[in-house]
Amino acid sequence: MWELQSDWYSPTRLNSNPITQYDFPGDRFIPNRSLMDLDQARSLLSNRTTPNRNSNFNEVYRKSIEDKLTLDSEGNPFRMLVFRGSPKSNRKSIRCVDLMRQDEAKELDGNGKHHQPRRLPKGEARILDAPNIRNDFYMSTMDWGKNNVIAIALGKDLFLWNAENREVHKLLQVDDLNDFPSSVAWSQDAKTVAVGFRRSKLQLWDAETSKLVRSLENHKDRIASITWNGHTLTSGSRDKSIINHDVRAGSNVTCRLRTHTEEVCGLKWSGEGNVLASGGNENLLYIWDSSKMNSQRFLFRLKDHRAAVKALAWCPYQSEVLASGAGTKDGCIKIWNTKKGTCIKSIATEAQVCGLEWNRHHKEIMSGHGYSASELIKNQLCLWRYPSMDKVGSLNRYTSRVLHLSQSPDGLTVVSAVADGSLRFLEVFGPPSIDKSRISPLDGLLSLKISPIR
Repeated sequence: MWELQSDWYSPTRLNSNPITQYDFPGDRFIPNRSLMDLDQARSLLSNRTTPNRNSNFNEVYRKSIEDKLTLDSEGNPFRMLVFRGSPKSNRKSIRCVDLMRQDEAKELDGNGKHHQPRRLPKGEARILDAPNIRNDFYMSTMDWGKNNVIAIALGKDLFLWNAENREVHKLLQVDDLNDFPSSVAWSQDAKTVAVGFRRSKLQLWDAETSKLVRSLENHKDRIASITWNGHTLTSGSRDKSIINHDVRAGSNVTCRLRTHTEEVCGLKWSGEGNVLASGGNENLLYIWDSSKMNSQRFLFRLKDHRAAVKALAWCPYQSEVLASGAGTKDGCIKIWNTKKGTCIKSIATEAQVCGLEWNRHHKEIMSGHGYSASELIKNQLCLWRYPSMDKVGSLNRYTSRVLHLSQSPDGLTVVSAVADGSLRFLEVFGPPSIDKSRISPLDGLLSLKISPIR
């Protein structure tokens, strides 16, 4: 197997990128047709007619069309003969989509044309009743798995809601009067639900059979944050420790960190699984290299926040970029370069930042907010354009704070868990929707589906 960098048109760069793998065709003098655009090549060779120019289109527009036809999404010319192996379908198409949209936006702005900006929808696509949801900033009791099922803790019960068939299933119920689920996370294969509890238990449940697979009791206090990285389950507790559990091993604890001086309320592994971000109630954000965690050595200790760091989200198209949000006394969203340990951007939202979710289809990030000194800012959802962090729009329709955010497997819908006892679904991350200005008020009312989660 041969490996190539992302600029795979260069004939001299091999064996340098571990992410993209290629099947080498065998003979370097025989071209590989899988990377040729034969239709375009034939057209360029056989078409000798003079192009018919439309006087309605200016040179800027004509140049843009020409580039789209002769350059690929990365700005490289199409090659009629490519002596290279074809990639194994794991090249990130999202990068191409982003670059295309970015180029189109720049061209439109340069021509002075007005185009419809992206905006938040005016209402929810669906609302679910979620009674007994705990109004606690530090806990993380909702997660949307890759199997399109939402796991949500309501009081002493944990429910599974299937987004495809709308079925509701109670996975577990706690009998202990002093105990309840305080954190929830789906495994990456969406077969197992990890549940952390107030009284320090950590349980693994089989979602298909609704059976308890394993119970881990390595913490001494509430587990408010958990995150998966393959077979490694990482948990953060009020006992100030972070533990890595290998769920396959009998002796499950592979690493225990005792660097935080207060409750660990935010944990998130990067998309590549090599870096962990942890936020604590002492206002600190730590960045950890997975290969050095046993030595208790962190990569960076970031001290810019002035309140508990709970909301963490890794950028899906820049692996080294992390977004963090903190509590009421801070109210900031900060964008970090985790390779350099530097803050790229800081936005003062003036409200408690409870959750962050990146848009995988456009360069945007959504934030959910809670308490604020201003009545106009608290309890809202905001959409920000990245990397400028200009506000695209906000929703100020909630009477209680937005506790948790999660998004669907296809990355089109965001669900917010609100302290008023509701789950609210917004179709906000997809492509621009059709014009709904012709929809009557009655049609709009009927489209707002409200149903209980139990």
